Amino acid sequence: MPQISLLGQTFEVDENGFIQEPERWTEELAKAIAREAEGITEMTDNHWAIVRYIRNYYLQYGQAPMIRKLCKDTGIKLKEVYTLFPSGPARGACKIAGLPKPTGCV
Repeated sequence: MPQISLLGQTFEVDENGFIQEPERWTEELAKAIAREAEGITEMTDNHWAIVRYIRNYYLQYGQAPMIRKLCKDTGIKLKEVYTLFPSGPARGACKIAGLPKPTGCV
């Protein structure tokens, strides 16, 4: 399995760069993934609202939320989600949240 090195640690990732050990996630790791993998240099409050929501939802239900639920529950409009995470909520936000690649839409 491929690996990446961030913050002086090595993490196993899938072929798309998603970390395979969600329990090793930290907010510092999220910042590093955002910067290195997604080109996001500054995590704003709305970035964090989405990442934390997705992560908490995953930990509670074992899957990422549907995009409509994400927008409804966070109050962040779909257009802004794609502005914040240009590669999309499934690829960008879930990767930054330290989750495995979602099987469905986020």
